[in-house]
Amino acid sequence: EYPFHRRVSGFTSSLRTSSAETFIPTSVDLAHGLHRPHQKPAILRKISAAQQLSASEVVTHLGQTVVLASGTLSVLLHCEAVGNPKPTISWAKNGEEVKYNDRLLLQPDDSLQILAPVEADVGFYACNASNALGSDSVSIAVTLAGKPLIKASRATVINTESPAVTVDIGSMLKTIQKANVSINCQVAGVPEAKVTWFKNKVKLSSTHHLHDGLLLIANVSLSDQGFYSCKAANLHGEVTESSQLLVLEPPRPLPYLEDLTAVLSSAGPSTHSVLTSPSGTKLTVSPGSSALIGCAVDGHPTPNITWLYSGEPLSLQHQLLAAGRILQILNVSDFTDGEFSCLAQNEAGLLTQVMFLAIQEYQWSVDRLTACSASCGHRGLQLPQLRCVLDGTQVNASHCANTPKPPLQPVACNRRDCPSRWMVTSWSPCTQSCGGGTQTRRVTCQRLTAKGSSVPVSNKACALVSKRPVDTQNCNRQPCVEWTASSWGQCNGPCIGPRLAVQHRQIFCQTKDGTSVSSDQCSSLPRPLSTQNCWTDVCGVHWRVSLWTVCTATCGNYGFQSRRVDCVHIRTNKPVMDHHCSWRPRPANWQRCNITPCENGTLLRGGEAERCRSTKEGRVVSQKCSTGSC
Repeated sequence: EYPFHRRVSGFTSSLRTSSAETFIPTSVDLAHGLHRPHQKPAILRKISAAQQLSASEVVTHLGQTVVLASGTLSVLLHCEAVGNPKPTISWAKNGEEVKYNDRLLLQPDDSLQILAPVEADVGFYACNASNALGSDSVSIAVTLAGKPLIKASRATVINTESPAVTVDIGSMLKTIQKANVSINCQVAGVPEAKVTWFKNKVKLSSTHHLHDGLLLIANVSLSDQGFYSCKAANLHGEVTESSQLLVLEPPRPLPYLEDLTAVLSSAGPSTHSVLTSPSGTKLTVSPGSSALIGCAVDGHPTPNITWLYSGEPLSLQHQLLAAGRILQILNVSDFTDGEFSCLAQNEAGLLTQVMFLAIQEYQWSVDRLTACSASCGHRGLQLPQLRCVLDGTQVNASHCANTPKPPLQPVACNRRDCPSRWMVTSWSPCTQSCGGGTQTRRVTCQRLTAKGSSVPVSNKACALVSKRPVDTQNCNRQPCVEWTASSWGQCNGPCIGPRLAVQHRQIFCQTKDGTSVSSDQCSSLPRPLSTQNCWTDVCGVHWRVSLWTVCTATCGNYGFQSRRVDCVHIRTNKPVMDHHCSWRPRPANWQRCNITPCENGTLLRGGEAERCRSTKEGRVVSQKCSTGSC
């Protein structure tokens, strides 16, 4: 028989026994033997107490702890497994696949050899055996003499279904309530390390399910959340690793939502509210109103809320309130009848709640007739009266503007002879346009029959009903008015150009007899100008030029001629100061002339002696000259 299992520092699923050379296939059915046609992989553990192996070449089996010494040159880790089909062996260090190189060698028998081990090689080495039926894994610790070593994981484990879950220390565990949680703290060290557990830095008492390097938390609840730490200590020091436990609660519906009540109290009277539910609720609203749709859910961590409309993300105008738990629709007319879904999701699960929106329609109703359009005669009609109604209640007709009206058939009414009455024609034009005139019209007594014809009757028949209307009246009694103007004033203004000076006069509205009245009474008449441009006497000037003088030379580059330029008055032709003509361009009073080459010495005109040039034997000569040839 085999002794009872328990976990020992430095081992995984190993046995502590006095025998140092016992092999146990723990994954094999011992009662029925080791050989079966098909068998899951089982790694053979070598049961031995943790010890320091100081030889230069260390050969060891799984289930031991190797403590490296300064003279260690090689470490060979054996891994033997049984199974059918034959298992495939792979190695991992601290949870990551071993990358083989010139120091980390995989031997033909699947052993792992470490040449010239250094401090970086310290850690937990796991041998993994797997075939089509399953897998098995056992670790061996390689450490230095000194403080303990803890096998830690940096994985995040999420459990949403299983009633039990086991993780290595260092992991983050998120699990559902009422699950049984085991946190494994595998420790290696020489001498053997003592393990102590803490929750949120407070030491756990013996009442907790502590079993060497294993912590069991049964039937977890929200109160069990926190950080759990495993401290391993020996004579050389201590080391601590921690795991965080988060308890998940799937989203669940709530019967009420306080935020919805608060938002509804501040909304307008036309706002409707409703809560979604797993089975579905219904809200019937009138067009143009607004709605608040609540998603009352709870869960841990707080669920994320997503809203859908007819199975698609919302695209029409809306607002999300209270961290997305309330959907506000400002105008339901932007939507049609359909289903709104509230999806509440966290790491523990998903909950869907729905609400069906029904929008009432505006309709035309025909249930009344208008009053008869005539009390007698042949034109009396009644039209069916249309009313725009919503759920049987009349509303403003503009709500039915986009709804086709039903066909309406008028109904004849009051088709009978009318009592005798005075008939009048239109007034004739007034005899005067102002000052008082008269206009006339024709007045007769007639009776309108049910067939639409008008029959003349005596005036006495109408006089019994009403007083005869007048056939003459005064008209256009307003006084006759006209615009009158004073004489033009003096012409004033600088002479910047012709006729830019202005002159003014006063305009009056007066009657035909000369009485001044308000200008408003002449507003219908064309108003004369009160300002106009004018020509002042000062502006009546221009530049006068004389004829050009004879050119001072007949050829060459020095001939010029001049003329006289004077500013004179147009009317008197008398000279005035030049500045009076400054608003007009001044003509030139001299210019060059006869600019042509001279041939063989040409006489220059002028009183003073001038230079005479000629060409002689290829050179230019000049001399003083007077009248005559040079």
